[in-house]
Amino acid sequence: MSSMDSSGLSDIIFISKSIKEQYGSEFRDRIVKSIYNRAGEVAKKVVKNNSEKKKDADKKIDDILTSKTFGIPLMLLLLAVVFWITLVGANYPSELIGKFLFWIQDRLTDLFMNMGAPSWLHGVIVLGFYRTLAWVVSVMLPPMAIFFPIFTLLEDLGYLPRIAFNLDHLFKKACAHGKQALTMCMGFGCNAAGVIACRIIESPRERLIAILTNNFVPCNGRFPTLIAIASIFIGGAVAPVYGPIIASLAVVGLVILGIAITLLVSYLLSKTLLKGVPSFFILELPPYRKPQVGRIIYTSIIDRTIFVLGRAVAVAAPAGALTYILGNIYINDMSIIAHAAHFLQPLGHALGMDGFILMAFILGFPANEIVLPILIMSYLSAGSMVDFNGLGMLKKILVDHGWTYLTALNVMLFSLLHFPCGTTIWTIRKETGSFKWTVLSALIPTAVAVIVCFIVTQVARMF
Repeated sequence: MSSMDSSGLSDIIFISKSIKEQYGSEFRDRIVKSIYNRAGEVAKKVVKNNSEKKKDADKKIDDILTSKTFGIPLMLLLLAVVFWITLVGANYPSELIGKFLFWIQDRLTDLFMNMGAPSWLHGVIVLGFYRTLAWVVSVMLPPMAIFFPIFTLLEDLGYLPRIAFNLDHLFKKACAHGKQALTMCMGFGCNAAGVIACRIIESPRERLIAILTNNFVPCNGRFPTLIAIASIFIGGAVAPVYGPIIASLAVVGLVILGIAITLLVSYLLSKTLLKGVPSFFILELPPYRKPQVGRIIYTSIIDRTIFVLGRAVAVAAPAGALTYILGNIYINDMSIIAHAAHFLQPLGHALGMDGFILMAFILGFPANEIVLPILIMSYLSAGSMVDFNGLGMLKKILVDHGWTYLTALNVMLFSLLHFPCGTTIWTIRKETGSFKWTVLSALIPTAVAVIVCFIVTQVARMF
């Protein structure tokens, strides 16, 4: 290379550094925006487009939905409306399904008694296996059957990329990749799917950050639990007419908290274990689409509601039978389940919960959907309420076992933040190929959940 070439290259580098120092982190954004605008000008001259009116309409809508002023508030308002519809619509069907399924339980009990079956067999099959199945279906099916079609409708309309666009600048401030907003949105459906979606992030460092923090947004397995507890304790604390609204706002608040912790942990990881400078990307918003009814029905009912419910039943029913057995095998006048809960009680008390709740989260590791059913079965094995007559009966069971508003809040927080389910952990191991990052993906959210619940509990007890 000649001295002139070397001198010219040095001048270019010097000028680039000067420009970058002048404009800071917006340097690359300005260049990319300039290139993109120039490409649009060229395309406009040479490409004939017959859908200018639709483009103009899309742009007007996007000017509102993706604006810095209205974008995020409208997103939160829409989320609150979705949860409100879910809460209002799920109560009555849940009560009807519960009455029907527990009527079947009574008939099964009559059948076992007429057959002269031993009490232990009736206990395992009817009071353990079937009763847990009935709880799962009656509590989880109605909210999922409402929430998932609405969520799929928003997805089909093309609104989810707008959510990612609104959150992009927040992820940049957290020193993470803007595409993490997209993978986070996928996590609302399933955290395992969100982890797989992290493949779209080219940078290995930023991909790991997205994988390790995807669990902080509630997946479809945790939404029914959050919605049920919010309806019972938070919505139930006000007049019935305002209950669904307040409960909806509570769930939205939890979602906002999950997003905030995602950003915070992403920032901390980018400054410690996974240091680096965030890369940039351009997100081209797809046009708004006319919803495809067939796709919405298939995706929401078959692909999501039936799949999630089927997985919950497949795991919860055997877990319910096991829980019943553990609750009815006694060692020194205490059942095995009581021994385990007694061992976990000090930690549970420090976190504003009890040993039975912590044990339910541990036994619910295979799937988040079964945490609440396992907890109910653990309580019921101690000889509590049997029949289900809607969420009111669920509240009575929980209150009879010492639940307070602080307990409900900490259970929701722990459910939001705790370790991923078994399917997600297995997916992380497969995607990272690393035992170290797989272990950290479980330890980091669990540590966050413990710290948050401990702080909330101690502050609440001080006042």
